[in-house]
Amino acid sequence: MFGHDHNEHDENVQGGQAPMPVEPNDDGTLGVPAPDDDNTTPSVSLPSANDSVATTPAPMPILSNATPQASPTPDDLLNIKQEALQQLKPLVGHLNQSPEEKFRTTMMMIQAADDQSLLSDAYEAAKAISDEKARAQALLDVVNEINYFTTQKD
Repeated sequence: MFGHDHNEHDENVQGGQAPMPVEPNDDGTLGVPAPDDDNTTPSVSLPSANDSVATTPAPMPILSNATPQASPTPDDLLNIKQEALQQLKPLVGHLNQSPEEKFRTTMMMIQAADDQSLLSDAYEAAKAISDEKARAQALLDVVNEINYFTTQKD
């Protein structure tokens, strides 16, 4: 079978030579020899399917000095947001974005941080949008954002 000559084994036995060892199949016995035809039992006994063997993994130990992570408070989250926006501000120009993506990113930063200093960047990004309909909406968004900042001070 599978390209082997079935007569090879017979020739070795008939020629007075000991049979060539055959590579064992991986039958899951972990190298335990199978019983021969003379009904001898192997010297090593492994658990059978009927034996009770623990199949669930042992629980992970709980470290006594480990403290559970508390969920961040809303103030913690706001602090993280502000720090992330501060770190992003000088890096946003390094992003490889289309004018429309750059506009959306800048507007998100303006609104998230209430940072009017980015309005000129948003305006420049809006003017660079090639699609007229998208450019018109972006320019309108810039005007609305400027209105928000100028009426907020009154």
